[in-house]
Amino acid sequence: MLGRWCLAAAAALVFASAANAQDLPKQDFPKRPITMIVPFTAGGTSDVIARAVADQMSAALGQSIIIENVGGAGGSTALTRAARAEPDGYTIAIGNAGTNAATYTIYPKLSFTPGSFAPIAVVAKTFGIVALRKDFPARDLKDFIDYAKKNPGKVNLGHAGVGSSNYLICKSFVHAAGIDVQLVGYRGAALALTDAIGSQIDGVCDAAASVSQAIDDRLVKAVVVGSTVRLTSLPELPTSAEAGLPEFEAQGWNGLFAPKGTPPEIIAKLNTAARTAVASEAVKKRFVDLSTVAPDDNELTPEALQQLVTRDVAKYRTLLADDKK
Repeated sequence: MLGRWCLAAAAALVFASAANAQDLPKQDFPKRPITMIVPFTAGGTSDVIARAVADQMSAALGQSIIIENVGGAGGSTALTRAARAEPDGYTIAIGNAGTNAATYTIYPKLSFTPGSFAPIAVVAKTFGIVALRKDFPARDLKDFIDYAKKNPGKVNLGHAGVGSSNYLICKSFVHAAGIDVQLVGYRGAALALTDAIGSQIDGVCDAAASVSQAIDDRLVKAVVVGSTVRLTSLPELPTSAEAGLPEFEAQGWNGLFAPKGTPPEIIAKLNTAARTAVASEAVKKRFVDLSTVAPDDNELTPEALQQLVTRDVAKYRTLLADDKK
């Protein structure tokens, strides 16, 4: 009888040890550096925000977060890699309305779906701007729209690639203004902005985070921000309503995602680190410089990010119906 009891006890001990060993990676996470995939080249909005947030998340987690820029196909190249990564929390990605919502309309044959990702948290709210080369023959938004209507198809605006958030800014603007312009895709926002500064293109659709410094330095001239309120960093730039085009709305977001199947305990740790990051003085100060806003507390849950994705998938399915590949 005693022998049977000993065998049962030993079996229970082995089972408990196996269960504890299974949970140990979750409890000890992270034990090594984490890779954060940025779907665009260095210097653009997503990259700048990712680096600011990753630095403070690293401090909160006690492990470094390595930024890896993967450009191409409006972010879908990077998201394909993120979706196929091991769901262990060591590979995450920063995305936006372009890479994680509009892309499903633009590229319907993608190897991933919204369900391929586990949302972690919204980390930033961004504002879209239309800026022109400094020698463009238009003083303000009204002049620009008039010029474009008198010269259909001759004006070109750069963006960070079809499917990017900057592309959505362009599409929203062109649709609201009712103008016919050429949209020129680049592998990243920084490359488009460089060409606008060099007068190789007429202007850019970009987020304030990456274009505000060039506006301040008078390298390009901004004509409108697609926001309901003026930006504190660019107080002279009129909102779309003030500029006479209230239909133009370009308030975006950046969020963190993990591959589907990442354990809830790990998602929770990453979410806590993201919350700590956006609440830090370092990120707050950086966001002011970037004309970017941190999400409210109720917007920091994984569920809130999932709701944004679901909303924007439907929104851009209508707006981008003609862009299906």
